Parts: sequence; structure tokens; C-alpha cells
Amino acid sequence: MNANDAHEQRLDEMEVKLTFIDDTVQALASADADLSQRIAALERAMRELHGELSAMRVAQADDPHNEPPPPHY
Repeated sequence: MNANDAHEQRLDEMEVKLTFIDDTVQALASADADLSQRIAALERAMRELHGELSAMRVAQADDPHNEPPPPHY
């Protein structure tokens, strides 16, 4: 094997590795976008639940700040 063949082989290996890295980066970017959407949906759901809980407390006049402390205090 001459030097030119060795360089060609190394170049081919580097191209394969670069293709693999590019595919991995694309997969990670896709997963990141998916997770970002899921986190945003969870944050919206949590805000809605917080609002519902606050409304339920107001409706029942059950403010936790007005409750006496537990007996061990």
C-alpha cells in the first residue's frame, strides 16, 4: 500500500465518522426539540392545575396560611 492509498483510506474513514457524527447531532437536535415541547406542555398543565387548586381553595375558604400549625410545633 502506497502513501496515496493510505491517505485515501484515512479520508474515507474520516468521512464515515463525520457522517455518523452528523446523524447523531441531528438525532440529538430532534430529541431536544421533542423534549422542549413536552416540557412546555407540562409547564402549561402545571399552571392550569395550580390555578384550579387556587380556585378550589378560594371556593372552600381553605387558606393553608390560616390553618393552625401541626401539634409537634
